Amino acid sequence: MSPDVIEAALTTPDLDDRDEPSSLAEKAYRLLVRKITRLELPPGEILAEKALMVELGIGRTPIREAMQRLAIEGLVSHLPKRGMLVGDISVATVQQIYEFRALIEGFTARLAATRAGEDDIAELTRLHEALAQTTGDDNVDGYVDLGRRFHETLARTARNAYLEEAVPRIYNLHLRLSFFISREIGGWHPVAHANDEMTGGVVDALKRRDPEAAELVMKSYFSRRHQVLRGLL
Repeated sequence: MSPDVIEAALTTPDLDDRDEPSSLAEKAYRLLVRKITRLELPPGEILAEKALMVELGIGRTPIREAMQRLAIEGLVSHLPKRGMLVGDISVATVQQIYEFRALIEGFTARLAATRAGEDDIAELTRLHEALAQTTGDDNVDGYVDLGRRFHETLARTARNAYLEEAVPRIYNLHLRLSFFISREIGGWHPVAHANDEMTGGVVDALKRRDPEAAELVMKSYFSRRHQVLRGLL
């Protein structure tokens, strides 16, 4: 795939809109998501408002709004007398995350296989191919952006507003687990290759209009990721 095609995948209008935060709360949210998912803020870390204000250069109110949003997503939690903490990565939470994603995204893929238009399939194909290229180019930032876009596009293709809302909300939890696996095994490329195989399988199933295969590809992927992570905890 040419660099122009990859650039197009990374500069679609939706991503361009995200590149310019609409508010300080949105900016704080994005910065904290990056730090938490990439384990720069490790599980169990206490999120001190004053320290975050200095580090991020953002005021208390936007940071509080961002942390409330992160709490809804499950990336942070509130403990009495301790404040806000980065969510733990435990056997129990990991199991719940993968069970939920397999259920939600498996059904999303099933619906997408029956409701996708040709333009949807073309977009998902382009994103899959660009993902594989960023892996080869060792471009982890581009890979994260494209991976998020793939799942959001698949959710839109399912034509269900509730799935379209749920899929992005759970994505960051899975992204953090992917970085955790990458850290434990000494690199992100094996994780990316497994994801590339999944996105390719989903795209192939959509092209064949095979809902059973699309759902199976997604569920099998999450099952394998779960098994890998259980072995690391």
